[in-house]
Amino acid sequence: MRSLTARLILALVAAGLAAAMATARAEEKPQALTAPAQAGKQAGPNPAVLVKTSMGDFKIRLFQDKAPVSVANFLAYVDERFYDGTIFHRVIDGFMVQGGGFTADLTKKETKAPIKNEATNGLSNKMGTVAMARTNIVDSATSQFFINVADNTFLDHKNGTPRDYGYAVFGEVISGMEVVARIKSVKTGAKGPFSSDCPLEPVTILSIRRADG
Repeated sequence: MRSLTARLILALVAAGLAAAMATARAEEKPQALTAPAQAGKQAGPNPAVLVKTSMGDFKIRLFQDKAPVSVANFLAYVDERFYDGTIFHRVIDGFMVQGGGFTADLTKKETKAPIKNEATNGLSNKMGTVAMARTNIVDSATSQFFINVADNTFLDHKNGTPRDYGYAVFGEVISGMEVVARIKSVKTGAKGPFSSDCPLEPVTILSIRRADG
């Protein structure tokens, strides 16, 4: 009788464990399906783009592993050929060159919605890096970007205030920096809606295309 009772208890315990394991596997299944999909989006080498300008060409490596939102946003504009015919409208030697928002006649292009500021990604605004331009609102970047032509670490994230939140680095010039050096040295002044720092002769972005591989 005791043996029968013991076997019954063991059978019940085994059944309970089996049910618990089945429930656990069922709960884990969505995570197992989701995790590889998320990893896949971030897998692979960081992409590159070739920027052709009226003063020469340069290539940018995009840090999608560190700035996925900024890179996805930038590539969306690239793939739509949004940047073709835009200019570097703000050039300050010893600081940065900024473009991606105005045409040669200084008409501002219509953009997509602003994106989240990724300035907390640990990347620094050092010479040759590319960052998202924004207003005094933290999450206001759209299409405009700038290339640092000096170590501008004061633009890095410091705290959560609008002034010191920082500017999100999302890429770096990996070839053709001499072209950027020529752009930063052009004559600038007041032009159109800009009271200063606008190239007097347009520096045009002819195209930006993916250059993977």
